[in-house]
Amino acid sequence: MHSFPQYLLDGHANFMAGRYAREKERIRDLATEGQKPTTMIIACCDSRAAPEMIFDSGPGELFVLRNVGNLVPTYQPDGGQHGTSAGIEYAVKALGIANIVVMGHGRCGGIQAALNPSSKPLDSGDFIGKWLTMLGDLPSQVGQNSLMTPAERQTAMERISIRNSIFNLRTFPYVASLEAEGKLAVHGAWFDISTGELWVMNEAGDFIRPIL
Repeated sequence: MHSFPQYLLDGHANFMAGRYAREKERIRDLATEGQKPTTMIIACCDSRAAPEMIFDSGPGELFVLRNVGNLVPTYQPDGGQHGTSAGIEYAVKALGIANIVVMGHGRCGGIQAALNPSSKPLDSGDFIGKWLTMLGDLPSQVGQNSLMTPAERQTAMERISIRNSIFNLRTFPYVASLEAEGKLAVHGAWFDISTGELWVMNEAGDFIRPIL
């Protein structure tokens, strides 16, 4: 049996001496009173695009769900095991979330794999290829545009995927009904890893840089 990674132990020691020491009362209150976040972030599991870092948030402030490619499936209450759908259901029904943000990012490995289905790990994996099929034929449509560079196709597909996930999110009956009642807002965002820029989706579906 391998020993626990030392850098994680060192990181925890730094946490206890730093952030935990500074926010001890707040963290203890969260432990006894429970979490009450108002925003859910559906993000990619890419280690370079952590929502808590991007939004400079503390413990208890965001309810974060991460998966390959920040994808949201359609509402399918069948016998399958739906981790992302379960997280959405819990956020909306149990926590009473007021905002759901689907956040993609630049240089996404999942989206790159969807655009290049013959690449690893899709050609030999058991799960990722099937997971990415929820994008349908969108990758092939983007990939057929010969006037776009590979980087342009990648960025375009990352943003189209966010719109697709939002479309799928609205197939959840309670999401659609709460949004119609004005009790829940659904947002799209795209984060550029190299520059740190955040682009948000407006009502027309375009991605714009907000004025800070």
